[in-house]
Parts: sequence; structure tokens; C-alpha cells
Amino acid sequence: MSAVTLILLHDPAFTPERWGHMPARLAEHGARVVLPTIDDADRPPYAARYIARAALEIADAAPATPLLLVAEGAAGPLIPQIGAAQRAAHRHVAGYVLLDAWLPQPGTPTRAELVAAQTRAADTPVTPEPRRPPGFSTEPLPLVQDWPDAPCGYLLTDERYAACARLASLRDWPVAEARGGSIEEQADTLLDLARRL
Repeated sequence: MSAVTLILLHDPAFTPERWGHMPARLAEHGARVVLPTIDDADRPPYAARYIARAALEIADAAPATPLLLVAEGAAGPLIPQIGAAQRAAHRHVAGYVLLDAWLPQPGTPTRAELVAAQTRAADTPVTPEPRRPPGFSTEPLPLVQDWPDAPCGYLLTDERYAACARLASLRDWPVAEARGGSIEEQADTLLDLARRL
């Protein structure tokens, strides 16, 4: 993959600080990085607010294209709509990477349905999931159509998402692992995965 701008989309329950030193590590390797702050998805409709804010933040950053959208956690199921917003704005999306994230799936499932479908009993969380606002897990997500429209990959750093990585592999996506690795190792693995797309 040629030089891309990495758009790091944080889980809706967190802030961009969740990425830690990863953006700096990526920049050290010459990567262009945009770190949107999506902080107004705290009331219904949660998914629509997140997608709209992500689109505005990316537009404000005016990134060089092509883009590689990287979604973490509960941002994963929203990545098709964020990609569609970029295409509508005439920004080329070269690919998608899900990092310890739930995979989008056709229809309008809820987050709770995605978690149930993409989790094995053996993958129970070691630590509690972040607190989510009422209705966050049960709202129907926006419809996924004609996706993926660009190459996809999966980066597994947390064993709790091993079932999601297996599903990505079944979709013939390249899957990279950096389980238990440092932020630096995760950043390096992300860059390697981006080159494979």
C-alpha cells in the first residue's frame, strides 16, 4: 500500500488518549496520523452522533489521501459508515483496520447482538467493559451495505477479541497479532499490516 494517512478512531466509551503513544510511534516511522476527538456521542442516537462527529473531525483535519481508517473496540461496527462519509466527501479510503474491535455485519444489529455473535464463552472479559450509557448496546446500528469497499485487516492485541480475529480470517482478511505487546510493538505491527493491504 502506498503512503496513507492513518485515521485512528477511538472506542466511543473513551477519548483519543486511549491510543497512548501509538500516534507518536507511527509518526516516528513517517506515517501521517489524524486522531479525531469524538466526544459528543454520549446521548442517543449514539452511533449516528459518533459517525457525524468523526466525519466532521476528519474534514477539519483535511488529511492527505488516501486514508486508512483504523477503528478500535465499539467503533469497529461503525467503520463502514465513516468510510462512506469519506467517499461522499471525495476522499479516497484505501483500506480499513479493526483493532480489537467488533466486526460490522449486514443488517441493523445492535451492539449487544454483535457481541453475542462474535464472542465465545471462553473469551469472557478479564476486566469489566467500560460503562456505557443506557441504550448504547441495544440501539440498532446503521445499515451496512456494499462493504467492504476496500481491503480490510484485523489487529489483535487483546485475547478477548480472538473470536473476532478468527471471523476476520474467515473473511480472508490479513490478521496480525501483537498480544501483550507494548504500544511500540502494536504500532509497528499496525504499520506492517497496513503495508499488506
